Amino acid sequence: MSESKSVSWIFWPFVAVWRLVTFILEMTSRLVAILLGVLLMAWGVLISLTVLGAVVGIPLALFGLLLVLRGLL
Repeated sequence: MSESKSVSWIFWPFVAVWRLVTFILEMTSRLVAILLGVLLMAWGVLISLTVLGAVVGIPLALFGLLLVLRGLL
């Protein structure tokens, strides 16, 4: 958690815009991580349907699961 510091009233609009931009970027990156994780999980499961592909597909699906968890938490 970040500590709240007092900001001079003259700089408050700049701080508010900066916080809004960081919030939007954080939410966008979480959404991208979740979507990429779901895509990697689906691709890993499809690759795992073959015996030889299971060597690559299972770790790929696990990596996708970790990305989804990271995006949600």
